[in-house]
This record gives sequence, C-alpha cells and structure tokens, in this order.
Amino acid sequence: MTVTSEQRYGEFVVVRRHEGQDHVAELVLDRPKAMNAVSTDMARSIAAACDALGADRDVRATVLTSSHERAFCVGADLKERNSFTDADLVRQRPTARAAYTGVLELPMPVIAAVHGFALGGGFELALACDVIVADATAVVGLPEVSVGVIPGGGGTQLLPRRVGAGGARAAELVFSARRVEAAEARELGLVDELVEAGRDREEALALGGRIAANSPVGLRAAKKALRLGQGLDLRAGLEVEDAAWRSVAFSGDRAEGVAAFNEKRRPDWPGE
Repeated sequence: MTVTSEQRYGEFVVVRRHEGQDHVAELVLDRPKAMNAVSTDMARSIAAACDALGADRDVRATVLTSSHERAFCVGADLKERNSFTDADLVRQRPTARAAYTGVLELPMPVIAAVHGFALGGGFELALACDVIVADATAVVGLPEVSVGVIPGGGGTQLLPRRVGAGGARAAELVFSARRVEAAEARELGLVDELVEAGRDREEALALGGRIAANSPVGLRAAKKALRLGQGLDLRAGLEVEDAAWRSVAFSGDRAEGVAAFNEKRRPDWPGE
C-alpha cells in the first residue's frame, strides 16, 4: 500500500495516509527498539497525534498499528519508570493519561491492528479503540499487579465493558496478571476479529476503508451514541440515541445519502 503523506509527531509516532484510502488515517506506534514501550515522550506524541486527528474532518476512520514485527506495544516504559522519584511519577501521570484518553476520545471509528505482545498499557491502547483486529501471534493481557501497580490507562473500566456484566472475567484477568493468547482472546471477547499471522494491519486497514465509505457525520454521531449510552438503562440510552439522531437528521450527509440511494449512485458526502 503506497503512502501518500506522512506526519511525524516527535520521534516515536507517525500518521500516514495511503493511496486509495483518502479518508483513512494510520496512526503508527514507531518505537521499535523498545517494542513500543510508552515513554513520557511517546505518550506526549500519541496525545498530540490524536489531537490533530480529532480536528481533521477529512478522517473518517483511524487504524492504530505498530512498526515492530513482534509487538503491538508492551506497555509503559518500566526502564524509564525505574529512574523516577515519586514526584516524577506524579508529574508524568497527566501526560500518560492524555495518551490513552487521546485514543479513547477520537471522534471517528478507531481500529487496532494487534500482533505479538499487547500488554499492560499496550493492551489498554487497543481497548481504547472501537474494534480490535488481532492476528494469530497476538498475546494480550493486563499484568500490572505483577509489578505492584494497577491498570492505569483505562483497563479496569474498558475491559469489563468488553467481557460482559458482572466483571468476574475482567477481575480474573486483572488479578491473575496472566497473558492470553490469540485464540482464547477471541473466545473471551478481548479481541473482535482473529486473522492469519501477519495480516492484522492489512485487514484492519481494509476494514477502515469499508467504514470510511460511509457518512462521516453519521459515523461520528453513531460513535458518540454508542459511547455515551454504555452503562445507561434502556430508557436513558434511547434518549442518547435520539439526541444523536437529531444531530444528523437535518445534515447535508443525510440529504445526500437519501438522494444517492434513490438515484442508485455512490454518495458524495459533504461531511456536514
């Protein structure tokens, strides 16, 4: 796939656009020498890249990938953390949080392409996405309690939302700190699609392209309704949905979508 543009954020994060996928952005974790361990600088760059993507109305889908052959992301940079004083850790916390919330709060659909290790903060970056495509080499988990902390990038909240009511499965995974290989991860709902080894990025970008063919106004509103409705009772959730529907019902995209359907042609979305 031919890269048509590339924007680097700091040393370790790059956003790419590809020929034939005008409305899909690839957000690449690019710290291969450390298996994408999230340092302070890398966290800052992830947040900056997400700020730029969130403001880009041309992007209809984002795919989060890794440049490392054997890992998506191994989590926080524990070598850096080992040198921290307590005061350093307190100062770094807002920067670390901004990276995870940056991915979580992207307004368009986001797909993670996971291969190899996605552990701790690495798995939390994937959990912050809407869909996780994993290949057969994927190994996921939240091992933080094994090093004396807890998941701090959203894992204690996002994992239970994935694996069902009650939270017992999420509790077992967090308390045991165990690593889960690809087949079991798919069975437990820790990942959404399981593909052949080496095909996670290709399949995730293809899915991004299919998503990006749809109304950008509709996609952002649908994501907002899905996210805001989580955890609400049905009546409250339906009110969230109605508000999202009203935000798109009188849009240019709605008019174009209906016209294109009736004229049996592909929509030319105005994006407003």
